[in-house]
Amino acid sequence: MSEVYMMVTVIDRKDTERFLEFYAGRQADVQIVALGKGTAGSEILDYLGLEDAEKAVALSVVTGDVWQTVKKGLRQKFRIDVPGTGIAFTVPVSSIGGKRELLFLLDGQNFEKGEETVLKDTAHELIVVIANQGYNEMVMDAARRAGAGGGTVLHARGTGMKRAEKFLGVSLVSEKELVLIVAKTEKKNAIMQAVMQGAGMDTKAKAIVFSLPVTDTAGLRLIEEDDESGEQV
Repeated sequence: MSEVYMMVTVIDRKDTERFLEFYAGRQADVQIVALGKGTAGSEILDYLGLEDAEKAVALSVVTGDVWQTVKKGLRQKFRIDVPGTGIAFTVPVSSIGGKRELLFLLDGQNFEKGEETVLKDTAHELIVVIANQGYNEMVMDAARRAGAGGGTVLHARGTGMKRAEKFLGVSLVSEKELVLIVAKTEKKNAIMQAVMQGAGMDTKAKAIVFSLPVTDTAGLRLIEEDDESGEQV
């Protein structure tokens, strides 16, 4: 897959709707919004011009061309380069599970499928699963059957769910869970396929899955050595 990215935007929570409207007008509909809290001390907040630490994290899947348009708009409309306004960055997407899901995530964006991965020779991948709230165990059970270890679950709100029926043929609820799984690259396809089959659009979980390349890891060596030796952790 070529020139497809996950765009991450971190902003003050009170500005969420303004940014969502801005993205929607530039073919960069946000799929997930999660709430967060900044960790900087008060003196750092004062230095950066931040009034509070209550944050929103918005996730979108965009093409490279759309990102360039969005970045220009963020600088002009929101002056995002001014400290305290927010930050936005992109991470290359390796693969998206399912053609319908790809069309849903890239609604309205011009895209031609190229090679599957943007970064070569990565040993691990971050598998991202967006599922209906309350079905993270269904997702993890399917992933574990294909060799996944543990996962991390974040609660979030889906946006643009009205578009789902157009591309996916189903209605989606707005309450979502984001399941993050780090896996070896050679296991990625099997895990993604298992999640699509065991917790995908034909199940109550209605999961959408895609992956991001991981350039390096720490903390997985002993788990993977035990997994390769057949021992249980």
